[in-house]
Amino acid sequence: MSMDFKRKLPIPKEIKEQYPVTEKLAAIKAQRDADIKAVFTGESDKFLLIIGPCSADNEEAVLDYMGRLKRVADEVKDKIIVIPRVYTNKPRTTGEGYKGMLHQPNPDEKPDMLKGIIAIRDLHMRALADYGFTCADEMLYPENYRYLSDILGYVAIGARSVENQQHRLVASGISIPVGMKNPTSGDLTVMMNSIKAAQTSHTYLYRGWEVTSSGNDTAHAILRGYMDFGGRNISNYHYEDIAHLCELYEEYGLKNPAVIIDANHANSSKKYLEQIRISKDVIYSRNHNDNIKHLVKGLMIESYIEDGAQKIGEHVYGKSITDPCLGWEKTENLIYKIADTLE
Repeated sequence: MSMDFKRKLPIPKEIKEQYPVTEKLAAIKAQRDADIKAVFTGESDKFLLIIGPCSADNEEAVLDYMGRLKRVADEVKDKIIVIPRVYTNKPRTTGEGYKGMLHQPNPDEKPDMLKGIIAIRDLHMRALADYGFTCADEMLYPENYRYLSDILGYVAIGARSVENQQHRLVASGISIPVGMKNPTSGDLTVMMNSIKAAQTSHTYLYRGWEVTSSGNDTAHAILRGYMDFGGRNISNYHYEDIAHLCELYEEYGLKNPAVIIDANHANSSKKYLEQIRISKDVIYSRNHNDNIKHLVKGLMIESYIEDGAQKIGEHVYGKSITDPCLGWEKTENLIYKIADTLE
């Protein structure tokens, strides 16, 4: 067994110099950062909607989706801040399958990490330049975060990464909100310990540097459901689950208690249409209890242009090649419904 070192890739500083963020775009990001942070600190009562494809697999289709989303986002902006999902690297349970745009800018071609780095930066920059969106991405590889650190609006730590020390330490040095998902086992103490670690200052090794972080006060929980010992999906978005999380936050004494509810994954058993019902259920719980209302800051929804999912190579425009997603018509109706029922 061996590793074949193919080529030295540009460091994030070099990529940022080649593809810079203008002063105008930096100002848009700064305002978005302030608006989103205010939700987590309680200064704003707006609701967050982190929504978009399971994986950003095609730039043209993702930007098409973004244009549709921008129109609706403008209509509901008094109540909702929309943060598009632009997930460019995907965890694979067995290591097999499509690992995202970072690895394969074209899903039909072999991996090319240099093209991938450029492709994901270009996609996030176009979302910012063309639509004024700073987007959410998953920090699957902590060492790669710096390639996008000046244009992202939200970072998610996945269920398989939340117990990893490097993810926790790097999250403590990020200046935007970082959501820590409950692990696939469902043990909420793992998630809470991860949030605590991310909210704390650390000294650690990162990209060949000794760095010191100040702690991220807006690190928070994401409930995404889990799997029991029998392999069954168990949801944790219900009223009682969120009430229990309120108690855990009080017990841990963490800053800015907050949770985003992931309406798909184990919460829906990946039955994507269930996201509609789950979203309504969460809003109902939020409207019924002030503690839950203050804790639940938003929803995470997987949505694209076409309903469902397809296999790589089928080439249905705007249809997910990873987990199934809500199509655009259902997505649009759901966003309006959420806005109408928020108190």
